[in-house]
Amino acid sequence: MSDQRFHLTLTTGGRPAAHGWWASEETARRKFTVWVGEYGSLPQARVALVGETTGAVVTAWPKES
Repeated sequence: MSDQRFHLTLTTGGRPAAHGWWASEETARRKFTVWVGEYGSLPQARVALVGETTGAVVTAWPKES
C-alpha cells in the first residue's frame, strides 16, 4: 500500500495546474490552506483534497453551492 494517501489538486479554468501527494492528512490539510491562499485568486481556481483510500473529497475550495 502506498503511503501517499492524500492527493491535492489545483485546477484553473478547468485545466490541471498543480498537484501533490502526502501521507499525513494534517500536512495535506495545511497545504490545502496554503494553496487556497496562494492560488485562490487565479481565474476559475479550484483546490481539492481527496483521500485516495476512499476516493472521497475531504475538502474543496470553493465550496460547491
